[in-house]
Amino acid sequence: MAATLQLCYGKTFKRPFAVAPPNSGYSPKPNPSRIIMCSASSQSKRRYTITLLPGDGIGPEIISVAKNVLNLTASLQGIDLSFQEMAVGGVALDLTGVSLPEETLSMAKQSDAVLLGAIGGYKWDANEKHLKPETGLLQLRAGLNVFANLRPATVLPQLVDASTLKKEVAEGVDIMVVRELTGGIYFGKPRGFGTDENGEEIGFNTEVYAGYEIDRIARVAFETARKRQGKLCSVDKANVLEASMLWRKRITAISSEYPDVELSHMYVDNAAMQLVRYPKQFDTMVTNNIFGDILSDEASMITGSIGMLPSASLGESGPGLFEPIHGSAPDIAGQDKANPLATVLSAAMLLRYGLGEEEAAKRIEAAVLDTLDRGFRTGDIYSSGTKLVGCKEMGEEVLKSVESRVPAAL
Repeated sequence: MAATLQLCYGKTFKRPFAVAPPNSGYSPKPNPSRIIMCSASSQSKRRYTITLLPGDGIGPEIISVAKNVLNLTASLQGIDLSFQEMAVGGVALDLTGVSLPEETLSMAKQSDAVLLGAIGGYKWDANEKHLKPETGLLQLRAGLNVFANLRPATVLPQLVDASTLKKEVAEGVDIMVVRELTGGIYFGKPRGFGTDENGEEIGFNTEVYAGYEIDRIARVAFETARKRQGKLCSVDKANVLEASMLWRKRITAISSEYPDVELSHMYVDNAAMQLVRYPKQFDTMVTNNIFGDILSDEASMITGSIGMLPSASLGESGPGLFEPIHGSAPDIAGQDKANPLATVLSAAMLLRYGLGEEEAAKRIEAAVLDTLDRGFRTGDIYSSGTKLVGCKEMGEEVLKSVESRVPAAL
């Protein structure tokens, strides 16, 4: 298992807080974050262990497809993958009484990467908080120490007509949302229930960030922007919230380390409006936990379907967590209607960011594009003139493309 998580774009990132490329003339400073961007070519290891967490609802169906795609891609690229499947979420609650069994977390920590399906469902909605499937997901993120969530929202040319926005607005959109994942209001204390001075029942949560939490997500965001179009928009609510005031202060301070990246700031309410007004103005966005949760889902709908979008959650060391951003869709679970492409693309992110296997990642991404080019669609992205298929058949068509297509960038 790799000792340091690798965020790989196919070549090493030049950055002041990481290992500098050979002969770059770059003098690295002390590295507080330990996130290293590197390429597969620097790795001698080609054998990896993947923990699969199918979870609930459509999770088992989409994970099955992604596993098949990973297996075939690995065999064609000279990679040896082994898989271990563990329970999490509602299914784990039913089996063990907790949504994240110790055995699951332990196995995940020992692997090279973790691929998650989906968590939650109607069956457990009325459970107390500590017995909700979603609690297991939060515990998993915290247990793996994955603080940086990367969520791409790219409008594929094959699906531009599926967007709810006008074609001229949606066409060409390519956004990366970098979301802080382990701090903020979802984890802040104090939190709970009580009564106010009038005896009214209240619920309360705390939005809190430490400087180091902001600094480390800022560096991931700047490095991501550096490898894209060199533009970073930091989203906050610094006109109202003290936590956001600190956020803006620290982001601005870190920007001095990245003079090649253009930094802008935007209040979250304006950012939400601008995403649907003129989304092409954004390249890379960085924001806190709750704002990132909301904005990345909004950005996903620009692409036409939340069923198409993957994500990567990365930490300072150890395995990353890769998952589609959609939910468990219990209303269609077991009916062969789910769109597996977000999970397949999450598998591609796993190869690129988690394992440093850039060419294998490109092969999967090219296969997804080829499958769409050949007209295959699940119900969420179906349009007249295309062929409606189920989850399994979509997976089979992707496998055909994996085998027949040469790697190409998404």
